[in-house]
Amino acid sequence: MNPKKLKQLKKRVKKQAGAPYIQQLMKYRDLFKDDPQILVLINNVLESDRLLAAGLAPQQLPVLEIPDDFQDHLFERINQQYAMGDPAGDAAWNQLSAALPKVDQLLRNFRDYIEDQYGMWAYISAPFLKDLADFTGSAPVLEVMAGNGYISKGLKRLHPGQPIYTTDSKDWTHETGNQTGRHPVTTIEALDAVSAFNKYAATIKYVIMAWSPDKLTIDWDLLQAMRQSPYDIPLIVIGEKYGATGSKQFWDHANYQDNEAVTKLNAHFRPFDLIHDHVYVVR
Repeated sequence: MNPKKLKQLKKRVKKQAGAPYIQQLMKYRDLFKDDPQILVLINNVLESDRLLAAGLAPQQLPVLEIPDDFQDHLFERINQQYAMGDPAGDAAWNQLSAALPKVDQLLRNFRDYIEDQYGMWAYISAPFLKDLADFTGSAPVLEVMAGNGYISKGLKRLHPGQPIYTTDSKDWTHETGNQTGRHPVTTIEALDAVSAFNKYAATIKYVIMAWSPDKLTIDWDLLQAMRQSPYDIPLIVIGEKYGATGSKQFWDHANYQDNEAVTKLNAHFRPFDLIHDHVYVVR
């Protein structure tokens, strides 16, 4: 079985086996109501989900990881709250310490949740969208492999008059259980990346590509087409270099721009889990 199909099957089995993701988090929010270190992480996730469900860009996330010293803080809090030898204190400790691995797993699975629920692969926050809008200004932009169109929608909200061409091959819509392309938040033209570039190259100033599929050479095909074009157009790339996105050919042969403007693009694009994606400007 294709590894990606197997991963999707495992996700569906896991999803069916327990309570819905957000419902579980709300239960643990109540359980850890006296522990700010955990509460702030859970509340950040719940607020992001609330905004996404409302069709709005979420806020930047902290690293969704329980601090290494949290159990020490928990032990101190329980000792202060209950008298030595009080069975209620032992019960509280046993309940909370047993719940920690489950909370940790839920926090680490947030990216899987937004992929499944919203078809959002790169976490596109409101602060990052503002940085991206400042970078492109009002210049015409082409977004390729747009998925559900979160980047294009965010840019349009900030610059209503900016010409933005939002495209995706929509191949994802044929995969069972994949929400990418099924619930677009803006109008998306059915074009693969190279076809989209060839169609709009004469009218655009930037191309945006977020989370090109892992190990597929679509990104490399696009970069070659852009280099063969008479137009000098930078490619804004969101992905994990030699990691969860894109092809080795692309990462090997990309010419990375390194300047203050690119640094500013990454000011609010920070990892929140084990995926270390980044914003690159490539030619």
